[in-house]
Amino acid sequence: MFFPNFINIEQMINKDFVLLHDNSLSEDDLEIVVEKEYPKCVFLQSNQNISLLSRLREGEGIRYLSCKNISNHAEISHVLEELKDYPCIIVSDNNRQPIGYLTSRELSKKLYTSYQYLHTYIETILDTIDESCTVVDRDKNVLVWTKGAEQVFSVKREEIIGKPITDFFRMDRLELLNTLKDGTSVYHNQHKARDNQVVLINSNPVYCDEDMIGAVVSETDITSQIKLNKELYNASERLFNLEKEVSKLTSTNDPFIKIRGNSKPLQRTINKFKKAASTDANILIDGESGVGKELFAKAVHSIRETENAPFVAINCGAIPEALFESEIFGYEKGAFSGADTKGKKGKVELAKNGTLLLDEIGEMPLDMQVKMLRLLQENKFYSVGGTKEKEGDFRVIAATNQDLLSMVKEGKFREDLYYRLNVVSIEVPPLRKRPEDIIELTHYYLHEVSIKYNQPIHGISQKVMQVMLKYEWPGNIRELKNVVERLVVFSENGEIKMDDLPFETDTAKRTNNLSIFHESNGRSLNEKLQEVEKEVILKELEKTDGNKAVCAENLHITRATLYNRLKKLGIN
Repeated sequence: MFFPNFINIEQMINKDFVLLHDNSLSEDDLEIVVEKEYPKCVFLQSNQNISLLSRLREGEGIRYLSCKNISNHAEISHVLEELKDYPCIIVSDNNRQPIGYLTSRELSKKLYTSYQYLHTYIETILDTIDESCTVVDRDKNVLVWTKGAEQVFSVKREEIIGKPITDFFRMDRLELLNTLKDGTSVYHNQHKARDNQVVLINSNPVYCDEDMIGAVVSETDITSQIKLNKELYNASERLFNLEKEVSKLTSTNDPFIKIRGNSKPLQRTINKFKKAASTDANILIDGESGVGKELFAKAVHSIRETENAPFVAINCGAIPEALFESEIFGYEKGAFSGADTKGKKGKVELAKNGTLLLDEIGEMPLDMQVKMLRLLQENKFYSVGGTKEKEGDFRVIAATNQDLLSMVKEGKFREDLYYRLNVVSIEVPPLRKRPEDIIELTHYYLHEVSIKYNQPIHGISQKVMQVMLKYEWPGNIRELKNVVERLVVFSENGEIKMDDLPFETDTAKRTNNLSIFHESNGRSLNEKLQEVEKEVILKELEKTDGNKAVCAENLHITRATLYNRLKKLGIN
């Protein structure tokens, strides 16, 4: 908990004191010191001057000290134990030099002040948050009931505070009773709080010195979200069937219609492709595996070319290096051992008067890049074993999931070819950067696959949908379609099951991430928390390519806070 450290010994000690070490002080000397230092407390660290002290009044500030020092790093529990045997404690710094003192009276005042501060902070936090948060003691009496709880459950704070929560809700609808009974925690569980209300619930027991003293539960009302999800499912089903019927009767002039999604990042990308398609410029499509780069290339081809113009795609990562030239440029009969006796046209020749897509261009061998550059510069080529120069009349689109510019710097890709291909560069955003499209794509593929396997699906639960929205989809749309197909294949009685998701749910990941706190490596909790915080920040910086402004925005903190955390955690 990141509250100021109110319960800190150094902040509690009284520094207004004098400590005398000289055992040879006379009564007159001691009286002079008292008179000079009053009203400070004067402690005499000696066992020889008890008689002197007994003749001096306590009101003058003189106290006899039984020699007991503690470190300023000691725990409060240790201080309390020492004060049982000693009327006063001298607190020393790291160099064992006295810096102040504590008495039971002083400590009581400081602890009460700390309690007031902490209580005020917590009260303000609970009054500020919108979420429903409830705290009960071990007897099920309500201790905390936030404004969010009032709104979700329509029960006023003054009506429920101090009363058993079972007076207001049925016992079988109270998840926190299981927490009180078994000490179990739940995270992001759907829970039916009332007949017409569903909430997303987190619940944890409250322990004090290994004794369970209560439970905390927070709820988010998702009733409307579930209704909207069902409506969207039904609407998607109707739209899917309607589109099938319309496609049979009419043709569309928009070749991007097959690209699903209405998110702003996707629409901006489509608009860029439409502008580029209105020209003859070479286009370099950048995007992760599975985002649909070939779909965009085909859409550009449809805008640029006539109806019957060829679209020829070459996957540069799937062609063996030895066969590259013959696959792209073709070969003449008898060009090499095992060649077709009639010869074979290459991809370039097949793409004449159409579009040539060079997919995964970063996988093209360097010696082949030289020949491809000549082809793009002169529009001429020789087939393998041929002596007659041929014309290459096509438009080229290249696609890659690699950082070509970095490959150029490393000497793995020719710079001249890179700039020849990269006349217009457009990035297709990954699925995790347009989560709105996950919902539409999921429902669309759900109906498509259910029809394919003749396996009707009643819908997809809000719980499963939330897991899919939080997943980062490294395989993008291709992976999403495969996951949906898997869910349909393993569905029972039309129900999609959470257990059939082929990746970890958020709860499982959360458990794994927290495993750091169960390691017996001697580190303090603060050190472990800093390690987790550092890992989170580093991952977010990696996602944003080191852009600190975007990183701070994604983490919902200010840039100043981010810079402070980077400095404290030693992140350059």
